[in-house]
Amino acid sequence: MIEVDDIGLRWRRAEAFLDERGRRLLAAHEALAHGYGGVSAVAQATGLARSTINRGIRELRLGRNEIGKRVRRAGGGRKSAVVHQPNLPAALETLIEDAIRGDPCSPLRWVSRSLRHLVKALAAQGFQASQRVVANLLRQLNYSCQANRKTREGGNHPDRDAQFAHINATVKAAVRAGEPTISVDTKKKELVGDFKNNGRELRRKGHPEPVRVHDFKIPELGKVAPYGVYDIAANHGWVSVGVDHDTAAFAVQTIRRWWQEIGRQRYPDARRLVINADGGGSNGVRVRLWKRELQSLANELGMAIEVHHLPPGTSKWNKIEHRLFAFISQNWRATPLVSYRVMIDLISATTTKTGLSVCCELDPADYPRGIAVSDAEMQALNLVRDSFHGEWNYTIQPQNMSDRAVIS
Repeated sequence: MIEVDDIGLRWRRAEAFLDERGRRLLAAHEALAHGYGGVSAVAQATGLARSTINRGIRELRLGRNEIGKRVRRAGGGRKSAVVHQPNLPAALETLIEDAIRGDPCSPLRWVSRSLRHLVKALAAQGFQASQRVVANLLRQLNYSCQANRKTREGGNHPDRDAQFAHINATVKAAVRAGEPTISVDTKKKELVGDFKNNGRELRRKGHPEPVRVHDFKIPELGKVAPYGVYDIAANHGWVSVGVDHDTAAFAVQTIRRWWQEIGRQRYPDARRLVINADGGGSNGVRVRLWKRELQSLANELGMAIEVHHLPPGTSKWNKIEHRLFAFISQNWRATPLVSYRVMIDLISATTTKTGLSVCCELDPADYPRGIAVSDAEMQALNLVRDSFHGEWNYTIQPQNMSDRAVIS
């Protein structure tokens, strides 16, 4: 008498380690070993269909695999959802495209296009599909999860390209002539303290550096504004870490400090200083204080300061962004900026294979906001505007060459 329980016990021990073909052949082997009635007993013990066991017996008797490396014959197994619902792919693509176009009637207009929401929206149209089926269909339709990409620059000024060409020509001419040419801007303001800093850094597995859960400013440490000067020809950066407001006075003081410590030694015969800047912020086109402070600096240096602003909406094209600030962010990734000293050391240690070097210092001075510059002060400036977009391109000459100050 065939012991069905013994067959079932052996089956359960081996079943988890076998694929479909292995289970079929094991069942067939058991059936052959028990002779007459073996197929029925094995079917009862394992739950396999008699036809499946008989197919395994044929394979064993033939001594070869009829279907090669496949587990089952071509076309075997459950038919896909698309076979039973041929309109499913088109319905899925319509759902997504309507949501992308912003169709107010789309059921996905105001929710994320997650697999769960897609399955729900398809079910409302009478389709049956699991999240796995929807995921496979999306891959076949060439859809994938993607982040936003910053490519739109806002309003496109008609003279945008012409201004870039003008800046490029001016910079090349100044560099060839050995004149100092710098790119300036304010880096993103940073909280000082044990806050999360984006990026990843090597640490022992399972031991991430603990930081604060909430980004609430620590009053005694506050927030800093790193203002940078990038010397285009020398591939050298200077950063002043300001602890007060990011004003035009702070911006020009940073340029002054760069000149005192680096610029005048590197360019002893300079006749002009060429500055490339964004159109907004503390060094913006319409900031009166920026021009007044530059006039003071021109008077001190006894040389002209030539300014060229980038067109509106193109701040990311400023050289300092991708030649200096980007590498500072890489160097301090995943490192909490717990103190001014840590921040200054990380900025100063920033280097690249192309020879970038950076100097950094703390600027503890106060720079109050809301300083008004009168019309009379503006009229007194020795400012000469270029014939091409004088609001973007202008030169500030010293007001009195005889008043040149010696900067110590």
